[in-house]
Amino acid sequence: MPEPKKNSISPLSSPPSDQVIPVRTGTGGRAGTGGQGTAPIPNLFTLLNLIFGCIAIVLILQTGETIVVMDDGGATQVTLPEKIWWGSLFIFAAAVVDFLDGFLAKMLKATSVMGKQLDSLSDIVSFGVAPGMILYQLLRISYSQEENGLDISIIGLLPAFIFTCAVAWRLAKFNLNEHQIYSFQGVPSPAAGLVIASFPLIILYQYFDIQTLFINRWFLYAVILLLSYLMLSRQTFLAMKFVDFSFKNNLFKYILLSIALIAVASMQWLSVPIIFIFYILFSFFSKVPDPKIGDGIKETPEITV
Repeated sequence: MPEPKKNSISPLSSPPSDQVIPVRTGTGGRAGTGGQGTAPIPNLFTLLNLIFGCIAIVLILQTGETIVVMDDGGATQVTLPEKIWWGSLFIFAAAVVDFLDGFLAKMLKATSVMGKQLDSLSDIVSFGVAPGMILYQLLRISYSQEENGLDISIIGLLPAFIFTCAVAWRLAKFNLNEHQIYSFQGVPSPAAGLVIASFPLIILYQYFDIQTLFINRWFLYAVILLLSYLMLSRQTFLAMKFVDFSFKNNLFKYILLSIALIAVASMQWLSVPIIFIFYILFSFFSKVPDPKIGDGIKETPEITV
């Protein structure tokens, strides 16, 4: 029998101390993280984000259809009212749990590569597909006001999904970037999605009688192009993360938070696009550190975008 090579390892023997045997971690593993028993909790919140996004899509698609059911006593009419604004509320609820899943992952030390991927997949639905459906419906309502508007070609409505594609592209770029912690490259997709989600609520409550602006197709086309560009741009934007709480290092963040509180108290849902505009302006004028682009995937992200 030939002698085994010196560096070979018997199945029953221990490896030499200077030899490393690779160990494969499963997709659900959380190597290098603590809190093994609490590891699934953040992912459950991420899935709740996805569920809220799916519910939002269902509600957005309920567009005032009338169903007539024939029974023994005659015809029974059932009306399904417009529920786009209910869809908007579920998108805002998705944003809340999207924040909570990242917060819990850090607090429980249960971050993982799988959690990051799952978060992005959920965000595509809640902040990409659902707002895209809102834009689709608002464009449809805009055209329906014109003569023969109900016969509009779908080509006039498809630009709504440019926004959805931009969200998907933005999230894919984020997953390849290791350094977007204290700043973002491109506007975060939840922020853009919430701007769109606020439109039906602004129309519903008729703030300052500007509701017709949000069913103007040229305004909607402009918003689609602008938000898509901002998400995909290389411009650096603020991340609302505090290294410390000093006024000197967080001047723009404190001012933005103050404006947000005042706007919410005085303008309710109209405050969402107002806050977004100030966020863009402050990002342009503040000294935000440029995120470096890395080739690897960050294993323990500290933020959710």
